[in-house]
Amino acid sequence: MDLTPTTIRTAVDRLFDREVEFLAELVRHPSLRGAERSAQDFMAAELTERGFEVDRWEVRTEDIAELRGYSPVETPYTDAPNVVGALRSRTRTGRSLIVNGHIDVVPTGPREMWAHDPFAPEVSGTWLSGRGGGDMKAGLASNLFAVEALRELGMRPAADLFYQSVVEEECTGNGALACLQRGYRADAALISEPFSEHLVSAQVGVLWFQVHLRGRPTHVAYAGSGANAIEAAFPLVTALHELEAQRNAPERRHPEFAEQAHALNLNIGKIVGGDWASSVPAWCSFDARMGVFPGEDLGELRAAIEETIRTAAAAHPFLANSLPEITYFGFAAEGYALADDTSPTALAATASLATAHAEVAGAPLEHEAITATTDARFFGVYADTPALVYGPKAESIHGFDERVDLESVRRVTQATALFIADWCGLEEM
Repeated sequence: MDLTPTTIRTAVDRLFDREVEFLAELVRHPSLRGAERSAQDFMAAELTERGFEVDRWEVRTEDIAELRGYSPVETPYTDAPNVVGALRSRTRTGRSLIVNGHIDVVPTGPREMWAHDPFAPEVSGTWLSGRGGGDMKAGLASNLFAVEALRELGMRPAADLFYQSVVEEECTGNGALACLQRGYRADAALISEPFSEHLVSAQVGVLWFQVHLRGRPTHVAYAGSGANAIEAAFPLVTALHELEAQRNAPERRHPEFAEQAHALNLNIGKIVGGDWASSVPAWCSFDARMGVFPGEDLGELRAAIEETIRTAAAAHPFLANSLPEITYFGFAAEGYALADDTSPTALAATASLATAHAEVAGAPLEHEAITATTDARFFGVYADTPALVYGPKAESIHGFDERVDLESVRRVTQATALFIADWCGLEEM
């Protein structure tokens, strides 16, 4: 058979209804953090049916806690197995590839604020809605059906291909780290995150931390004699925003973010405190997230945060004698810039994907520096493997009524199939 780009794209089209059905079924599994098992059972079964050699295991913190890139966790991995499907080439004449996606999704928020059940996907026009449809189960679908389209043509990659469905991308990335610890390596990695068919040139890192304050309780009738722990948090938040502004200064920016005035974002994501409306609160804690540029040291950021909190507390009449405590959990993620990798392998992988994208989209592949983080750092920073982040268009990810553009999913699946065919080469089944 003459395998032209048109032949491969047509094979994707023939399978696309099945791909949408697969995506809808995957969205029906509410794979929130710590509850990924049912979705991973589904993934393992689908990979087995398609001839992959399936490796399914429970992530163990003791296996990865000493590795660079590990982030501390609060939730066990009992119901959160990793799944990797391997297609091992007979000829190994091409270049090996990891296609990676995460199965975990973020919380939905109040269900009544969704137009419909977030785990009952609906298709309207070219959009499929549901939690995780865009971020990033559509990417898992495009990765799988790109390989499936080649299989329908009687072909398979002429180099080892590893299909990864990993857990806990949304808060640590430890699922991807566990794949490295287990020995999965390749010449390049493709991560199909939903960035509107752009290639991610750089991404920030992320650090999560908690600040704990203790006040002095008293009846509100005598509030002046107490120390309100909730109100004491306000000047600390103000000081952290001042640090945020300093770290976004033009002279500190990574070149890929030179034109972005506010690439590093502080987010106060959660605050709790107090016990009773008529008592001055004796305690308060808030959770925060701070970004970091590629190449910056997380230890230096921790030191800056701690110094900022200490300085602000010293100026507070009560906190000066009751210093806040800072703890770390979740993301301790370094930034990553594919644009900084000028190795022949990275340049070749980028060129191959650009050619595939242009064939499908009829336009050059755009590059974008993003102010979020992905699992790309595990490959690019820790495994010296160029990581290409390229996936479909989605809207309201992490928000209400998340949805993904199915025509964009079709194009990404076609481009991924063309990329695999060029990067890995093909051999007969």
